[in-house]
Amino acid sequence: MCGIVGYVGPQAAVDVVVGGLRRLEYRGYDSAGVAIVSDGRIELAKKAGKIANLDKLLADHPLPTDGLGIGHTRWATHGAPNDSNAHPHLSRGGRVALVHNGIVENFVELRDELAADGITMVSETDTEVVAQLLGQVVEAGTELADAMRAVCRRLTGAFTLVAVDSHNPELVVAARRNSPLVVGVGDGENFLASDVAAFIEHTREAIELGQNQVVELRSDSVRVTTFDGAPAEVRPYHVDWDLSAAEKDGFDWFMRKEIYEQPKAVADTLLGRHDSKGALTLDEIRISEAELRQIDKIVVIACGTSFYAGLVAKYAIEHWTRIPCEVELASEFRYRDPIVGPSTLVVTISQSGETADTLMAIRHAREQRAKVLAICNTNGSTIPRESDAVIYTHAGPEVGVASTKGFLTQLVACYLLGLYLAQVRGTKFGDEIKATMAELETIPAAIQSLLDNIQPVLDLAAEFADQPSVLFLGRHVGYPVALEGALKLKELAYIHAEGFAAGELKHGPIALIEDQLPVFVVVPPKGRDMLHEKVVSNIQEIRARGARTVVLAEEDDHEVDAVADVLIRLPKVSTLLQPLVATVPLQVFACELASRKGHDVDQPRNLAKSVTVE
Repeated sequence: MCGIVGYVGPQAAVDVVVGGLRRLEYRGYDSAGVAIVSDGRIELAKKAGKIANLDKLLADHPLPTDGLGIGHTRWATHGAPNDSNAHPHLSRGGRVALVHNGIVENFVELRDELAADGITMVSETDTEVVAQLLGQVVEAGTELADAMRAVCRRLTGAFTLVAVDSHNPELVVAARRNSPLVVGVGDGENFLASDVAAFIEHTREAIELGQNQVVELRSDSVRVTTFDGAPAEVRPYHVDWDLSAAEKDGFDWFMRKEIYEQPKAVADTLLGRHDSKGALTLDEIRISEAELRQIDKIVVIACGTSFYAGLVAKYAIEHWTRIPCEVELASEFRYRDPIVGPSTLVVTISQSGETADTLMAIRHAREQRAKVLAICNTNGSTIPRESDAVIYTHAGPEVGVASTKGFLTQLVACYLLGLYLAQVRGTKFGDEIKATMAELETIPAAIQSLLDNIQPVLDLAAEFADQPSVLFLGRHVGYPVALEGALKLKELAYIHAEGFAAGELKHGPIALIEDQLPVFVVVPPKGRDMLHEKVVSNIQEIRARGARTVVLAEEDDHEVDAVADVLIRLPKVSTLLQPLVATVPLQVFACELASRKGHDVDQPRNLAKSVTVE
């Protein structure tokens, strides 16, 4: 979720670019930098930390005030958040500077190719690999735009690239594939940015770029082509939002924006998970395969929403690996004298990587010589640094306190872990793992389909706006979904909400059922043993006692039609992956209900995004 800004025109580029970066701070970042083309050279300034650090560097070492430059705020993926890994990156000799959002999946093989050519990397990033490739092609005599098209044809993954050439002080070139980029069209000046917030004070005229397109930006012209060099059609539009709305892409809340970012977040978390032979790989694994084969117990520790992701992980990991898996609240873990040792794998899930309860728990586990694997969204944070292995989610920053895309990408990471362990331990055949990965890769489109048809959920929130209580039921992986749905209502709407395992209904919770009480029920896909039939029976039981049933069931399940007062159709997916789609309507419902009640959806009362004290 990095921020990109590019500028060409009569103003001092450094002021325009840094100002644009400042307006993109809401996206979250861990370093910032700017490059200016001046007098046949590229002048560079970049610094880890907040833009204030970059401001201080620029105050001490001012850059030229020429009219062409690029800038970047980085959310670390490859490499720790430090000065060396901050963008922009230079090619050997310093002729080309480049900034980059996204992930280049084949950067390892490209890096090896560059090493064979005698090029030494000065950072740990995939971005520098692209800068060096681009520099090679330009130094061979190719114009920057042609070089960009040639390099893009070699890259796999999702990326936005923006580059300048010190030999051409009038041109900024950018490329887009599956990562946001928009052009701002001014009077004798033009802009590039990750979103319109970066340039909205200068112009409200914009051009939307399509997939696999390259744009050549000059002060008086904008030229867009495909990666093959053919002219490309673009869509000009006028931005009629104010700055606050522009930061949210026109959404009323960051949380709602982040819900709609989930197809991309899930897709990004799946990127780059295969080696050149097609085997599943993870981010940073400092545990040998021999050690993983000796693991006889897995303990997942987490808090809040991350804990519910861990509950889903238990079902997947045990099913795919046959290793016993426990899930514990991080705040309770070290206080009950847990039995862990060298043959235990402790999996910790934390979006921020700084959650105090979880950090203390993994330190205790490591004292017992257990291996620790972290699932985290923040590169370079404390928990990944103190773990033996890391799977990074690529959700990008979440501004809304209530986690949405963070939760879904944690689920994806848990599935990746389960499949990787199954591969290492030989409990699933390679073609079975590939089939599950192929299904995971269809999930972003399934989520998008849900969001494209979400109006009935919005209408339902309007209908239930004055309800004092809502219940949620689920079985198997639907049970953690029910817990997460209830938590979202507690966090945002401040009403009584509870999630129950549907099989426990007659052991107490059914006493809560009263006339017109809304009850959301997550129905397992048909064919899952007898669970589907049992949950349908649960729906009949609560409906007979007056409950208003809101049923989430897959699109071809007509056995629920007669027992659902309200029916929310889910895309058809396998049972273990159903939480990835079933959670989304519950997120939308909670967001809309809280909004209808007039609450601050992004900053719920009494809550903080990251809990850094016990």
